[in-house]
Amino acid sequence: MIRNFLSRFMYGRYGTDQLNTFLLVLFWILWLMNLFIRSYAGSVILSTLTYVCIFYSLFRMMSRNYDRRRRENEAYLKVAGPVIHWFHRKRSQAQDRDHVYFKCPSCSTTLRVPRGKGKITITCRNCGTVFQKKT
Repeated sequence: MIRNFLSRFMYGRYGTDQLNTFLLVLFWILWLMNLFIRSYAGSVILSTLTYVCIFYSLFRMMSRNYDRRRRENEAYLKVAGPVIHWFHRKRSQAQDRDHVYFKCPSCSTTLRVPRGKGKITITCRNCGTVFQKKT
């Protein structure tokens, strides 16, 4: 009954995306910071930012203007996309126990080589530079 009501209510509305997820995480971080602020002025500022984040997120979820919300999300992803990609890449490299990652000295391309092979000669696939490293 409630699920049916919610699905009918949300029909034609934008819903959530990456920008909304960021706003909700920012809301929780600001809310937790607000718990530990002792000064009145700092608390008022953080409370205001917290309310702005949650209300803007709810506004975006309930909006029927798909084009505008999609453009906002694309602008957010242009800024945050490279940062998100960098964190994902670093996490996957840290979890990869079978390979070592090196940067090419001339073009800074990241190269993956097998771990535990001793001193090896690496040829960059991008610029062709040859260099030696110990794995």
